[in-house]
Amino acid sequence: MNEIFRSTAGILLYILLAVLLIVIPLFLTVWNIVNSFLKKPKLDRVMSTITVLLGGVYYAIALSLLDLAGDWYEVITDLQLHYPISSEYWWMAWFLVPGIIGYFILLYFKPQKLPPLISVLSTASLILLNIVQMVFFIHISKNADIALLFFLCYHFNITLLSARVVCRHMKAQVALAKERKDKLEQHKGIAKFFDKIDTLSKYTIVVFVVFFILVAIIEIICVLMGQGLDAPIKAFTDTADWTFSQQIPPAPIDGHYLCTVAAGGHKKVVKPLRLGTRRGGTIVVNRQLCIANAFEEVIQEKFPKFHRWIRHEYDTHGYPLSRKITTPLRADLTYYLMKPLEWCFLAFLYLVDLRPEQRIGRQYAYVGEARE
Repeated sequence: MNEIFRSTAGILLYILLAVLLIVIPLFLTVWNIVNSFLKKPKLDRVMSTITVLLGGVYYAIALSLLDLAGDWYEVITDLQLHYPISSEYWWMAWFLVPGIIGYFILLYFKPQKLPPLISVLSTASLILLNIVQMVFFIHISKNADIALLFFLCYHFNITLLSARVVCRHMKAQVALAKERKDKLEQHKGIAKFFDKIDTLSKYTIVVFVVFFILVAIIEIICVLMGQGLDAPIKAFTDTADWTFSQQIPPAPIDGHYLCTVAAGGHKKVVKPLRLGTRRGGTIVVNRQLCIANAFEEVIQEKFPKFHRWIRHEYDTHGYPLSRKITTPLRADLTYYLMKPLEWCFLAFLYLVDLRPEQRIGRQYAYVGEARE
């Protein structure tokens, strides 16, 4: 009896999860698409509000499934990912709040009930919100895997709902302007004024002017907070693992202390060249590491017994030493201490190998370019 109950409960749980994670998002998406083609959308405000709010909850859950563990400079496990946005710039997410507020203002209020400045600010901030959310989706699409479907669904709905509410609002503004102009035809001066805002394109120009003013204000705030004009860009680029990332994350200590140096030292000192693979994991590769590994490869080919002794000694003493290299400064110091050995290895390669640079260059499988 207990087994039947457990199996039934398990089936019900799977059905519930399917409804919550698949049926509801799909239903809301289809509803919003159909509403986009109807002259009188059905339950537009209710369904749009549910989509934005419930979708936001789903989005947060999907992000948590990615197991985000830290900024790009922190050591994480192979199953974890670094933050898609640098924690130094998380505060800029508050700039998206006006876009969310603007969306609900345009959704719930008719144009004739809105002051002109509120109308234009709501539209411009909503456009800014959509640009950022599209960029963020492209940014996380590299490593989102299955969760990418939830992200795609939500971003699509936000774009669709935003486009619909802005289009409806701008058309209503034009109709309102025409109505006012008709009532004021006897006043030629006022009629000429309304002629200037009589078309949708001219209203659009006003919106985009305000949009660029908002962007300028954001940039000024970033400067005043000491972040610089490039802060919105660095929020995406000062990361690792994602589409716009430009930082090289430190590799976990794996017993090879030169790998630790290449990963943990300051880039201006250890000069990372690219990413590579070692024992199935991704590591940061610099020239010192490649030279050392090429030297070991030659020794293994020409003097196998001597290589076994060197490898034994290196594994015995190298790993304990690697445990001490816990800061970029210590990694820099180790890099400099290894320089004499690096020169000896390089001289040996040029003495015994016909194509030393080719041997050095092919060390570790290529993964991607490291950025300075």
